[in-house]
Amino acid sequence: MSEFELNLLPTAVGSLPHEEPKEACELVMKYLPQIPAWPQLPKRTFLENMYAQFSEGFPGIVLEDERIYVDRGRDLDPGLERLYVAYLENDVDYGATSPEYAAGLPQLITSLVPRPSSLVAIKGQVTGPISWGLTVVDQNRRPVLYDEVLADAVAKHLRLKAAWQERELRKIAPTTIIFVDEPYLCAFGSAFVSLSREQVVQYLEEVFAGIEGIKGTHCCGNTDWSIVLSTSLDILNFDAYSYAESLSLYPDDVKAFLKRGGVIAWGIVPNDEKVMDETVESLVRRLHDAMSLLVEKGVPLDDMINAALITPSCGLRSLSIEAAERALELTAAVSAAMRERYGQTSGSQ
Repeated sequence: MSEFELNLLPTAVGSLPHEEPKEACELVMKYLPQIPAWPQLPKRTFLENMYAQFSEGFPGIVLEDERIYVDRGRDLDPGLERLYVAYLENDVDYGATSPEYAAGLPQLITSLVPRPSSLVAIKGQVTGPISWGLTVVDQNRRPVLYDEVLADAVAKHLRLKAAWQERELRKIAPTTIIFVDEPYLCAFGSAFVSLSREQVVQYLEEVFAGIEGIKGTHCCGNTDWSIVLSTSLDILNFDAYSYAESLSLYPDDVKAFLKRGGVIAWGIVPNDEKVMDETVESLVRRLHDAMSLLVEKGVPLDDMINAALITPSCGLRSLSIEAAERALELTAAVSAAMRERYGQTSGSQ
């Protein structure tokens, strides 16, 4: 990744507990002015649920009574043909996400006009193909990712969603970051997920291929990090508050990732009730402890410091508005404390 150095700057994973997009965006801009992330607002409407949010336009999709599924009883051929034509022609307009599904996206873009001088990059996010394909089922409750035709369609559909979103965000900032959120990767290798390593990489790379700028993955649990780090992603975002030890099991993969220019986004601020008990000092100590686990296995501390972002451990939708603000406040403050300690005063090109 050569656009610029993301030295310990703060950003967010995505969701907030607000119902009003303007209020949510004001909070984002207050605490994350360098790398704001448009807020997903699932409490506003079920359409902003992370799976419903990017379902718009998928062949055979049905949303009813806060349930989302693909009706295989319908003739899906016309919809699949439209999707594949759009894919082959790189028609990113096909991947448009309506304001009804993501009110925070156009609101943040509006809030950033004119572009503030503090802005370094702008961050967006889409649900990843593994998580989307295992959560969205057909009418018989079989995950669509286990249907060979639909699995390929899921990856191409989300690729176009990511590409469209990136194009919209570039209207505000030339440097964009798109996270492909994969919470379901924490179940990889269990009896509940019947996918090979090759399939996981294939589906992720299909979506990544639609992202021209900086691309990342967020996973808020434990997983086989060697799989994720073997892909072409630029930023790995993980729950460093609860799962720091899990990443330390892969020191060679982490070293190789950092060596090729990768960035680790340390999700060090908890996204539950613990956030009200933490302080900047306690979280900085916890972050150093997390990094030390890798240092002890030969990963240079300087390499991690020079290629780091600070984030909450996951989305903040389950918190109260007060606690969500506390989480973003701590994210910004931990970033500031770390940047002061390590002399990372620049975040621009």
